[in-house]
Amino acid sequence: MRTAVLGGVVMVGVAIAGLMATTLSDTVFAQQRSTSHVVGHSGGLVTQTTAIGDNRQQLTIIDPERHAMSVYHIEPSGEIVLKSVRNFHFDMQMMEFNSAKPSPQEIRSLLEQR
Repeated sequence: MRTAVLGGVVMVGVAIAGLMATTLSDTVFAQQRSTSHVVGHSGGLVTQTTAIGDNRQQLTIIDPERHAMSVYHIEPSGEIVLKSVRNFHFDMQMMEFNSAKPSPQEIRSLLEQR
């Protein structure tokens, strides 16, 4: 039951974003770089829309409870394209990734030597 409700909330968010993409003018897209909204109650979905050029928008939906995110591109025609879905639970367990030197571990070691 909860999954059905969550799915409904996501679909409403995507539908609203699609309507926004078809009704907003070029000027509004240029002025609206990024907006964030929390949908639902505590622990609910977090959404962010960003203008990505050519009158397209990117909608990112984050589910903090499930540690998952999805990214959609909304075309000027109103078409919604799912670009990526990822569970980031294990990403958040890593101590570092793609870090430039000094790494967090190297900094920690230097501080511990003092």
